[in-house]
Parts: sequence; C-alpha cells; structure tokens
Amino acid sequence: MTKKSILYTLVLLVCGANFCEVNAQKSSSNQKPPKQKNIIFILADDLGWADLPAYGNRFNESPNIDKLAREGMRFTDAYSAGPVCSPTRASIMSGQYPARLGFVCHIPGHWRPYEQVRTPSNRAQFLPQEIKTVAEQLKDAGYATAYFGKWHLGNNKPYHPVNQGFDVANVGQSFYNTTFIPAREDYRDLRFSDRITEFGVDFIEENKDKPFFLMLAHYDVHVLLDADIDLIDKYLQKKKDKTYPGNAVYAAMIEHLDRSVGRIMAKLKSAGLDENTILVFASDNGGVVSENIYPFAKVQRDEISRHDRWVTLADSKKHMYADSPLRFIGTSNAPLRNEKGSIYEGGIRIPLIVKWPGAVKPGTISEAMVISNDFYSTFMEMAGMKPVNRDGQSMVPTLLDGNHDLNRALYWHYPVFHHDVPSGAIRQGEWKLIENFMTGEKALYNLTYDIGETTNLASDFKSKTKELHQLLQSWQTQVGAEFPVPNPDFNPERRYEWGVHPSVKK
Repeated sequence: MTKKSILYTLVLLVCGANFCEVNAQKSSSNQKPPKQKNIIFILADDLGWADLPAYGNRFNESPNIDKLAREGMRFTDAYSAGPVCSPTRASIMSGQYPARLGFVCHIPGHWRPYEQVRTPSNRAQFLPQEIKTVAEQLKDAGYATAYFGKWHLGNNKPYHPVNQGFDVANVGQSFYNTTFIPAREDYRDLRFSDRITEFGVDFIEENKDKPFFLMLAHYDVHVLLDADIDLIDKYLQKKKDKTYPGNAVYAAMIEHLDRSVGRIMAKLKSAGLDENTILVFASDNGGVVSENIYPFAKVQRDEISRHDRWVTLADSKKHMYADSPLRFIGTSNAPLRNEKGSIYEGGIRIPLIVKWPGAVKPGTISEAMVISNDFYSTFMEMAGMKPVNRDGQSMVPTLLDGNHDLNRALYWHYPVFHHDVPSGAIRQGEWKLIENFMTGEKALYNLTYDIGETTNLASDFKSKTKELHQLLQSWQTQVGAEFPVPNPDFNPERRYEWGVHPSVKK
C-alpha cells in the first residue's frame, strides 16, 4: 500500500469516527428523558384492615379496590403511625413519627380532667409550616400538586394545604352539603366522596401533560355513618355473613369509597395515563367498632360532654337499626384486637395497596412491615428523587424486588385516653410489646402465632420483653416523647368525664 493510499485510509477512518460520534450525539439529543410517574394517593378514613374483600371480608363489596389489588401489591403488615387521624396524616406529610412532631392525638384532642393521670396535649393544633412536606418535595421536582378532602392538620390559611406545598386544595369533612375551604360550588349536588373525586378528575384532565401528585382524602367510613339510601337498601337485603356485623350503612359507605377508586381508574385509562400513574390506596388508622368511650364515660351537659354510648349512625339513618345492636356497631376488626384509638393491631394495622404499572408484579402480596411515615420517602423515590429518610424508609425496594428489613422496628406513642388507656408500643419482627403508661405493665405478643394479641408472653420471654422495652425507651428519648403525669385533681367518682384540655382553651 502506497503512502498516499495509507493517508487516504486514515482520513476516511477519522472522518467516519467523527461522523459516528456526531450522529450518536444527535441520536442521544433526540431521545426524551424518562417520563416522571404521576402519583395518586387515595386515603380512606377509619377503614379497618378486615373491611375489604381483598383482605378476606365476605359481606362488603369493593370490586374496584379488588381490581387494584389484582393489578398491584397488597400489604398484609402495613401500619398507621397513629391510631387516629391527625397523627397519621402528619406522619404522611412529614415522614416523621407523630411523637417527634408533638402530635399525641387528633386535633383538638381528648382530655379527662379528673382521671388518675394528666395526659399531654398536642404541641400545636396544626402542621407546623417549617416542616417541608412531601408535596413541597414533589413540587420541587416539577410536579403539579392537589389535595381534596379531609385535611385535619389545621384549616386556617397559614396551615391550609395551599400553604403546605399543594397548588390547589379544597378541604372539608362531611358526607352531604359539604362546605369546603376555600369555598367551591361545582358538583354541589353530589355526595362528598363523589365531589372530591370529580375535583380530582378535573385536576387530572388539567394536568395530563405534566407529572402530578394528587391526594384524595375521603371522609368514609368515619362516624356518624351515612350513605345513599339505594346503597343502604342493597345491603339491608343482602344475606349476612355470620362472622361479621354486616352494618348496611357501613357497607354502603365502603361502596361509595370504591366507586371513587373506580372513577379515578377509569379517568386514567380514558386519558391514556393509566400506564404512567402509580395509584396508592390506604387508610389513616384501624376501624371503629363502635363509639363506646373506654372504659365508660358519663353523660354531662357542660363543656365536659361526651356520651357514654354513641350511636354510630347519622340521625337520618337511626331508624334503620332502631332496635338493633347495629345502632352502636359499625364493623369488626377480627381477628385483630380492639379498634381505632388503641395501639392494639385493630387500631393501627391498615389496608395498603399499590399499583405501579411496569414495576410491581400484578397480584403480589407483601408481608413487609411498613408504616405511614414511609410514604414520604417512597413518593420521592417514585418521582425519581433521592429519598429523604426521616423516620421512615422508602417502600420502593419492596415494591420492585420484594426486599424488606426483617429486623425493622416500628414504634407507637399514644399517651392519651380514647378507646384505651395511655400506652406505647414497639413491633420488631414477629414480636410486639405494649406498655401501659398508667400501671407500667408490659404485654408481649407474638404476632406470627397470635395476631389477635390474646396471650401475654411477657413473663415467659423476659429477655425479649426487656430487649424490646429498652428499644422503646431509647426511641421515646430520641423523639422527645411526652408522658402522662400524676393528676392533682384526680377524682375517682368523676374520672370518666370528658373535657377540653387547658392548652386548647387558650
């Protein structure tokens, strides 16, 4: 080969390489970055772990939620960070344990002026503005954000969702003729569950060309139980399951909730967004069996006012169970023990279903222990952000690969009277310890063999009891947990009366 031909060959090689590099750059520049996933979080109010057919219920009907479970992952061991609404909602927004935030109860809280101990109150009756909420995190990532429904973290303007990271928000809580903050007149003839769903549908339509984060916070199935007559009649005529109360009003409320889920799923499909949207369904705490106040409150007619036995039905529905115990009983959390307002499993174990098309294998079941604090970092990672792990962990590894920490410890702090006495708890693996803050008694349960928490094993497994109690105490110190103190106004004859906490009166 001559020098001339060699030179000619080298020129071709260099030019060819440059041509390939330029074209590769062009090809790369023409490729669109991965599209951010939309995230929709539908939160039920007081829906129990055992209320849904997807979790084994044989009376209630929820075909759309059942479909969601078939298309996603259903968690068996998901928990709320609190046994009532405000603490759990604060944990979702902040990624922190309620005890760290100073949320010991719902807003404004419970108070027994004459009990043996004086219980702490919430440090604030709102979500502090200095907390960077999950909505603010997602907004930083370019998401449009919206919140419709029950907020219960402060409705005044400084603490309203529109000042907590949501571009648009309308909050309220009732079933019919709801007044929203700020006021909104569209869909006024619809029930609350349908109205907030239509607000959500409109938001999806308006933001279908950009990533969005939408929260629908339902009031179903909170007392006082109320629903459309046609649905109630359907369940009044339905054959009962002997293992479940089968309250027709309660069942109708679950169907209202289910219709909302179905409407959102249908909108996503018609808008061509169903494959690019993650849909999460959960409850804020366990189910309310009844509104009996533990252990028995006396009726008073002044500021200390709480009925000793609440009818769980709205006034317009009382006649349906005029002579039936179902006037007082909404549901059953069996096989779980107790209910909302307690830190037994019935008060804190919740349904959780996640559909993530293309990522989560349809129809999977996870036994991973997760808690409402985890939504914060989970939503961040779903959005392609580096998750901020405050008091939670991202669920994404579990959702994608089934991986989870078998030795993880979860904690609860509920130092007030409600459906139980002031208590704290820890669960690590299959073991759970509950401490009674009035007596100091410790109860140890093995949830693998005793999900109903029927057998206290503390005296039989003393080393395990000591180990978990030490972990609980360490965590309580770390988060600055507040405890009941002796009450100088203790009056045994008036101990079960209810009042307004002095700090709330101020």
